[in-house]
Amino acid sequence: MFGPHPVCCPPQQIVRDFYTPRVVPFIHPVEIINRQNIVNIPRHIYQPYVRNVVVDPGYPDRCC
Repeated sequence: MFGPHPVCCPPQQIVRDFYTPRVVPFIHPVEIINRQNIVNIPRHIYQPYVRNVVVDPGYPDRCC
């Protein structure tokens, strides 16, 4: 037979780690900028001016 009283030892722990994947969304904002650039293009416009000029040869001093 056994002795008068059994001796109880403290329990031993066995830890088994398990991993469960969890999706964590990371949001990265992207700003799209549509730029409209103004480009100056010269357009040459010619505006005519009309002048009336009178040419006076003066009085003749001899016969033709």
